[in-house]
Amino acid sequence: MNKLLVCLFLLLFATADAFAQYANVYPTNWWVGMKMNKIQLLLHGELGSLSEEKIIIKYPGVSINKITLLKNDDYATVDITIAPNAKPGIVNIEFIRDNRGHSIAFELKAKRKGNGTTYAQGLTSADLMYLIMPDRFSNGDISNDKVAGMLDQTLRRDTVFNRHGGDLKGIQNHLNYFKELGITSLWLNPVIENDMPNRTEHGYAFTNHYVVDRRLGGEVAYKNLINAAHQNGLKVIQDAVYNHIGIEHILYKQMPDSSWFHWWPTYTNTSYKDQVLFDPHSSIIDSKIMADGWFTPSMPDWNHNNKNVQNYLIQHAIWSVEEFGIDAWRIDTYAYNDLNFMNTCNAALLKEYPKIFMFGETWVHGVPNQSYFTENNYNIPYKSNLQGATDFQALWGIKDAMTKDFGWTDGVNRLYTTLAQDFMYKIPENNVVFLDNHDINRFYSEVGEDLEKYKTALGWMLTTRGIPQLYYGDELATAGYTSPSDGYVRLDFKGGWEGDKENNFVASGRTQKQNEIFNYVKKLANFRKQSMALTLGKLTQFVPIDAVYVYFRTYKNETVMVVMNTGKNSNTFDLARFSEILKGKMTMQNIVTDNKSDIPKQLTMQANSILIALVK
Repeated sequence: MNKLLVCLFLLLFATADAFAQYANVYPTNWWVGMKMNKIQLLLHGELGSLSEEKIIIKYPGVSINKITLLKNDDYATVDITIAPNAKPGIVNIEFIRDNRGHSIAFELKAKRKGNGTTYAQGLTSADLMYLIMPDRFSNGDISNDKVAGMLDQTLRRDTVFNRHGGDLKGIQNHLNYFKELGITSLWLNPVIENDMPNRTEHGYAFTNHYVVDRRLGGEVAYKNLINAAHQNGLKVIQDAVYNHIGIEHILYKQMPDSSWFHWWPTYTNTSYKDQVLFDPHSSIIDSKIMADGWFTPSMPDWNHNNKNVQNYLIQHAIWSVEEFGIDAWRIDTYAYNDLNFMNTCNAALLKEYPKIFMFGETWVHGVPNQSYFTENNYNIPYKSNLQGATDFQALWGIKDAMTKDFGWTDGVNRLYTTLAQDFMYKIPENNVVFLDNHDINRFYSEVGEDLEKYKTALGWMLTTRGIPQLYYGDELATAGYTSPSDGYVRLDFKGGWEGDKENNFVASGRTQKQNEIFNYVKKLANFRKQSMALTLGKLTQFVPIDAVYVYFRTYKNETVMVVMNTGKNSNTFDLARFSEILKGKMTMQNIVTDNKSDIPKQLTMQANSILIALVK
């Protein structure tokens, strides 16, 4: 009798297990009333063949258009249409085999309210971004510092190579800090699961698109952060990676079809030579290596010409905006993607969310190079629809201005010349201007930890055209080089961990130098928030003379004058040269010090200094 019961139990268990395999559907849910109402479900039955199943959906307003088995028959795609009159609810996807059935639940949700007002708000030149690497900013929940079963089990703050435990709750705990500083939007390095064996703090090797990394708090913590940010008037920017994934991603380890990725006879790295994409004389093989070569051996390169891959990535992008309520989209390694696919993906996001803003990482050299990847004024076959770029060209310009002697094309003349080429962009104000980020040297170190040079560069960034971006700690004159490791520009924000001896989140926990820089940024950032000239105004720049660079931002009756002396010596010069802007103006108010005075005939500027003044 006992043997019979055991046999019956095993039979029932085996029957259930035969269908328990069907636990994965991507996207994991969708919404009624979306403009994208035709979607492709990717089904993954990890333990058995989907070729043996009959797939059925019976739900009012949801119809199957096509079912396709992929080469790996553990996978199938199901193309469905969601009718305009469909209601929110649970859609059961049924699997029938040998007159036995099983189903998995696919939820249709009600859309968020406030598209373009409460979420998907986009960015404008009125915004000031603050870039955060979550693992290195603040630890708000020690319970998720390590997650059982994940490949990277390191937790050592005494080395830059391991995880430190920062998370999304830690960021949420400091929203008042951002508001005090004058920040309007938070850009987080990727929050999607990055279940790789090592160096997982950066997040750029996704292993499951539909899971927020549990070491950061998971999707609940992400939603809580975004909701709290919105309640405090802050936008949230998600970091997207379309070019590649982590080698531990399920879709690579168990490929639906080998054509989902780029392959070579032997491992082939991208050349990083973006020029071949627009060079009229380039060879086919050079272009292929640039676009189809892998970014690193641990990051498989998506084949964007595969329609299933396109559907998977585009749907995930739209899913992310609607599921979490994000406002803007930063796109990693933009130049290495298939650019026609990127246009298609960008267009799909804009169709669903007309106000959303997308900017791409364009780590290239030269304004022609950079502008090629954004909306531009060229009459060429490829026309990008990307709204903005990370303005590395302006970065190289301000770096030269602060570190090189003045010359015909050197020093601050490189900055002037770079901005003089704005005619190439359709909307140059959409470019994101910055001094550093998670991949490059801290700017404070680049200028030899010279506080005046650093303040001059910060003053330029907060008053020039474009959308300015601070990297966490910039407001405290944080130092760091990428050599011998980029981890040295990803140091912990002091005070973000319980037991830290210093707390840089409060004035009493900062040094005199840190408070000087913090208050300087705070003053300019908060003035900028209410200055139409700095956020919307026309930029008029004058040719630099003797290392002095003068420009104005004007909007209707508001005029801001910026004077930079990038030379090694003080300089006295006449202001009559700027009469086309200053004519009729009598007074000026230093925005940083609030000092008011008459506009002099001559102005003296100390070496490596900046004057930012409201002139009336």
